[in-house]
Amino acid sequence: MNLRQIRNATLLLDYAGSRFLIDPWFAAKGSQPGFEGTLNSHLRNPTAELVVPIAELVDVDAVILTHVHPDHWDDVAADALRKDIPFFVQHFGDKATIEQAGFTNVHALIGNPTFNGVKLTRTPGQHGSDECLQAAYEILGEVCGVLFTHPDEKSLYLAGDTVFNEYVAGMLAIHAPEVVVMNCCDAQVLGLGSIIMNTGDVKSVYDAAPQATLVASHMEAVNHAALTRAELRAFVQENRMGDRVLIPADGETLRL
Repeated sequence: MNLRQIRNATLLLDYAGSRFLIDPWFAAKGSQPGFEGTLNSHLRNPTAELVVPIAELVDVDAVILTHVHPDHWDDVAADALRKDIPFFVQHFGDKATIEQAGFTNVHALIGNPTFNGVKLTRTPGQHGSDECLQAAYEILGEVCGVLFTHPDEKSLYLAGDTVFNEYVAGMLAIHAPEVVVMNCCDAQVLGLGSIIMNTGDVKSVYDAAPQATLVASHMEAVNHAALTRAELRAFVQENRMGDRVLIPADGETLRL
């Protein structure tokens, strides 16, 4: 497989002969306000440029959207993508949202659907601690990840916007994925802490998945990110995790 880090959680995945676009966020740098009630909310989003042309990003076979938060899906992407593209979302609520944007070939990740022979398994996640979710559920809502499997490829677990918890630990134990993509910029809600993985969570994934190559995504593109790539590299080096942790730059392609 080839996995290209685009920006934030946006990825291009070439897998078993199909190209998937994941969590398309195409907004121009600084075009959106910072998230109210989060770290550095005075900064405008995205905080990084989109370094890959949109025309290249929409030349794909299918789209996968883990949830509809505005740093994973936006009007620019909705306008750029063809409306009949196969589109996979976490549940029927998000299906209705995407259909309202004019898309006609939208599928909920129910029952482990396949696309061109690739099995897509919806995986659970939690956008923050129990306390965080209880305090801000209307904002944080439901999220998912996706497990990609095909006989000719390594298994890939895209964890999505989640902290490390029993859901993630269970997925790693049951499926033993060979590649794990972690959203891990340690995004912070004021007074409630991390809503996606931080360095401790990355270490937990590393320890729980000794068979897996780990890829750090969702870095350096949103106002409430508390962890930089440089800081994560230093943590990885300090903890002797560099054998299996990859931290791609925006635009970089990994051959896995």
